[in-house]
Amino acid sequence: MVGIFREWSEFNVAVAGAGAALGGLLIVALSVNIRQIAESRGLAARAGASIATLILGVALSCAALIPGQAPWGFGVQVVVGTLICGFVAVRSSIAIRRDSATTGYGRYDVERIALFTVPLALDLAGGVLLLGGVAEVGLVLVAVATILAIVTTVVFSWVALVEVLR
Repeated sequence: MVGIFREWSEFNVAVAGAGAALGGLLIVALSVNIRQIAESRGLAARAGASIATLILGVALSCAALIPGQAPWGFGVQVVVGTLICGFVAVRSSIAIRRDSATTGYGRYDVERIALFTVPLALDLAGGVLLLGGVAEVGLVLVAVATILAIVTTVVFSWVALVEVLR
């Protein structure tokens, strides 16, 4: 493991394990109420985007543990993974905006969309910095994005539970 990644190895191991467990629990929790979630285009889209953002953090934590990797190589993985998740986020944002179940609540769309797009913006910035040779700051941004993805996924899970049970 290259020097800078060695310093982050314990963080990445912890995040990979905790994030994977949280992702699994979220999928199980959502599957219990899948009918109600599937009936709401916006709620289903938010669930998909939230899970994708969380799993990106898990995947990047695992990728950072690959031995012998250069920071720019990890930067490529971060940017590619973020662009893939960004596609999911764009599709989800469109579905949220078009959700007929939330007619009249459009003013809340920004908050709903920000929960899964802010971590992606931080990941993208971190990946670009890693590619540009500013590895220390890039790794910090990716770590902050991953922590934020975990927090926003927990927030989404609570909100989804409340919405389904209403």
